[in-house]
Amino acid sequence: MIVERAPAKINLALHVRHRRDDGYHELETLFAFLQHGDMISIEPANAPSFRVTGPFAAGLVGEGDNLVTRAARLFGEAFGDPGSLAIVLDKHLPIASGIGGGSADAAATLRALARLRAVAIDDARLFTIAEELGADVPACLLGRSAIGTGKGEQLVPVDGLANTPVLLVNPGVAVSTGPVFRAWDGVDRGPIGPGDLLARAMAGRNDLEPPARALAPVIGDVVTLLQAQAGVLLARMSGSGATCFALFETARARERAAAIIHAAQPDWWCLESALA
Repeated sequence: MIVERAPAKINLALHVRHRRDDGYHELETLFAFLQHGDMISIEPANAPSFRVTGPFAAGLVGEGDNLVTRAARLFGEAFGDPGSLAIVLDKHLPIASGIGGGSADAAATLRALARLRAVAIDDARLFTIAEELGADVPACLLGRSAIGTGKGEQLVPVDGLANTPVLLVNPGVAVSTGPVFRAWDGVDRGPIGPGDLLARAMAGRNDLEPPARALAPVIGDVVTLLQAQAGVLLARMSGSGATCFALFETARARERAAAIIHAAQPDWWCLESALA
C-alpha cells in the first residue's frame, strides 16, 4: 500500500489582477501548506474501487467522478494503465472551504501513482495533468511555499515560515469559488510586493475576501475573532473561503486561541497545525 498526505493549502495573500478571456482570472498569490490534511492510500486490487472515509466523507457521497478518480484516469492515459487499484480518500478537510481540499487530494493521488509506477515526481507530464484538473492542483502537486501567477499554475518556490504555528477556522459554511470570483469588483489593487515571505504576506491582501464576506457575512466574524487573539502575526481568509487562518508567534498562543474560539463557537471547525 502507498500512502500519500494531501496537506491543506492556504493563500497567505491572493491578489486578483484582471479577468482573462479564457474565463479564468490573472492572479498573484502566495501559496503555503500545512502539516495536516487529508490522506490518500492506493494498493493493487482484484477490482478497481474508490472509497471515502473520515469526518467529511459524507460531503462526497454519491459524487462518483471526483478529482481523485479523474486524477487516476488521466494518469493512466499519460503513463499507461496501472491496473486495478483500490483507492481510499481519508477526508479530514471540509468541502468547498478555500484550503485546496479537492486539489490536494488530486495532487496526492498523482504523487502516489507516480511512486507506484516509479515516475519522477518532477515529471512535466504530472504538472500538465495537474493543470488540467484545476488551477490549484499544480501548487498542491509541488507541495511547498511558492509564488503563483497566471491562474495560479506558474510557480516559483520560496522559503520561509516553516513550522510557523497555524490555526484554521471554518464557520460551517461552504462557499463556491465561481460566485465569489464573479462578485469580485474588477479593481486591480496592485501586485504582491517585495521582501521575505512574512513581510510579503502581511503587506498583501486577499481580494476575494470582500465578495466572499458579502455572500457569507460570518467570514468577517471569523477573521475579527482571529485577529483579536494574542500572539497573532497575520489573520486572513484563505482562497475563496470560507476557511480563515491565523499565523501565530508560538504554538502556545495558537493553542490558547483555539481553546477560546472553540468555547465561543463550539460548532465551528478548527484545525491546529503548522506550516510545512
